[in-house]
Amino acid sequence: MKWRHTVWLLVVALAAACSHSPDKSPVSHDAFTQTWTTQPVLFVGLGDSVTAGFGARRGYSYFDRLARNPDDESADMRGTCLSKVLPNLVTRNLAVSGSTSLHLLEKQLPHLEVQPTNTLGLVVITTGGNDLIHDYGRNAPHEGAMFGASWEQAQPWIANFEKRLDAILDGVTQRFPGGCHIFLANIYDPSDGTGRIRTSAVSLPDWQDGVKILTAYNDIIARVNTKRPNVHLVDAYAAFRGHGIMASVSQCWYFGNVEDPNEQGYDALRRLFLLEMAKVMK
Repeated sequence: MKWRHTVWLLVVALAAACSHSPDKSPVSHDAFTQTWTTQPVLFVGLGDSVTAGFGARRGYSYFDRLARNPDDESADMRGTCLSKVLPNLVTRNLAVSGSTSLHLLEKQLPHLEVQPTNTLGLVVITTGGNDLIHDYGRNAPHEGAMFGASWEQAQPWIANFEKRLDAILDGVTQRFPGGCHIFLANIYDPSDGTGRIRTSAVSLPDWQDGVKILTAYNDIIARVNTKRPNVHLVDAYAAFRGHGIMASVSQCWYFGNVEDPNEQGYDALRRLFLLEMAKVMK
């Protein structure tokens, strides 16, 4: 996306400066001292730029760091990754930067083939954020690009999101006849509840009902999670609260485009996903 790349050079210094944040979720090494399973495991990423890793160096996205630790991993996370406990792990990231939940259902999901019955699926999903923030107020709001919509206008689009998410989760599950666990993140709020997204690099129009609509999306994500025993909620919204674009540099977890995490944010997300995976798999 051209808009994303135009801000890259403007914010790279900020992304590098946000290099330390002391309140990330601790992950116990105890859960990673023994093999979780020796069966084949396919680790799949679906969704938007958060799972695609936009704004992070290769190997430093949350998806990459879930699979394997980078060479310069922090001391508290060394040896704490999926390849450590899943010796027959295969990774496949189908996420696409800029994609919406519509794209995930229509374009990404068909690329995930039905797997052998001896394969366990571990699937991570981030979706819905682009449904809300696109098209940055440059065009009239519509489904899949809702920025600036009123609460009343958004009602059918909110309802459709729940139907779409149900179809996505059911579709993923059907592709793993041997079983799968889906880890679905909710949507963080870079404005930290203010609804205002303005930085030196990005300035979006005020959106009166934006926070209310985001909350409705997150309510849906929580609700679909409770319907399925193999779907597990990753609460990115709560974890990222207080680390938005108005936070101090040392507490900033967002890349300069305000849509995606910086590497500190990706580290925080990686920890959240690992905690949920350890609960399920250990």
